[in-house]
Parts: sequence; C-alpha cells; structure tokens
Amino acid sequence: MNPQNSQKSWLQKLENLHPYETLLYLGMLGSGLIFLFLVVAFLFSGLSQLEGFNRRMPIAFLISTFMLVLSGYTATKMRLHYQEENIPKLESSLRNTFVLGLIFTVLQFAGWKELTDMGIKFTGIPSGSFLYVLSGIHIFHLIGAMVFAVILLLQLRKTQDDGIRRLVLITNPFEKMQIRLFTVYWHFMDAIWLVLFLLFVLSF
Repeated sequence: MNPQNSQKSWLQKLENLHPYETLLYLGMLGSGLIFLFLVVAFLFSGLSQLEGFNRRMPIAFLISTFMLVLSGYTATKMRLHYQEENIPKLESSLRNTFVLGLIFTVLQFAGWKELTDMGIKFTGIPSGSFLYVLSGIHIFHLIGAMVFAVILLLQLRKTQDDGIRRLVLITNPFEKMQIRLFTVYWHFMDAIWLVLFLLFVLSF
C-alpha cells in the first residue's frame, strides 16, 4: 500500500472525529503529560526522604484501587448493554460505575488521613507532598467523569417511560458516542491510577 494513501486515510479519520471526541482525546493527552511531568518530578524529589517514617501503603489506597478496577469492569459492561439495547442494565452499570467512583474518592481522603497519621504531611517533605498532589489531581479528573455520569443517568432515566426517547437513545450515533467516550475516559483514569499506585507501592 502506498504510504501516502495510508497517511491520507489516517488524516481523514482524524478529520471525521466529532468535536467532542477531539476535545476528549486532546484533554487525555494533556492530562497524560501533566501526570508524566509530576511522576518524573516525584521520582527526582528524593524518595529516600521518606526513610525514618512508619512507611506502609495506606490500606485505604489498597481498597480504593480494587474499587476503581471493579468500576472499570462495570464501565465495560455499559457498552455491552448498550449494544444489546438493554437500557435498564445499561443504567444499572452506569450507576454502579458512579457509586464505585464515589467510594474510591472517599477512600482517597481516608488514605490521606493515614499518610498524615504516619507523619507524611502535605506541607512536609517534597516526596511526601507529591503523594497528595498526584492522588489529588487524579481525583479532580475523576470527578469530571462522575459529573458526566450523573448527566447520563438523568438522560437514561427519562427514557424509561418514553418510547420515542428510548428509540433515539438506541439509534442515535451521538448517544452511542457519549457512552463510548465516557467508558474510554473512565478506563484512562483507571490506567492512570494503576500507574500511580504502582509508583506509590515502590516508594513505600
């Protein structure tokens, strides 16, 4: 195949993206760069500074990681239920994803409390501060997805008793795109946290 044709095909796909898709992918790229910069700064902040503390991975961080991985599974089920045109199960999976994300967020605050009890404070040593900054920025990004989840839940609720809206939900490419973009972003947040969690494990 001619390389020029391949490049043209790739550019055509890029041009055909919906503006929401373009904004999401650009946002994910920007967020990825921010986390990459902070991770590098964390690694060069001197992890040896944490020596002397009662260092152990906060239990809340361990539980929250399991919650977020589980939410990734429920987010995946959303797309399957949409393809099956099973709106009640789609709504249930979306609700479960939101609730698990909320539990994750609460557990992150509990994890910060555990860090403080260990003597690792936000205003303390640089490497300790990065634990709060990295997890805090991740929560901020996840809350954005949770707000969108609430909007989707309200939309799905309106389709339960309205056959026309239900038909539009199933057949409209825009509605399908919203579900797909939500799951893509949620899995992106899952992946970011797993990388951060692995980094935290190595630092404790």
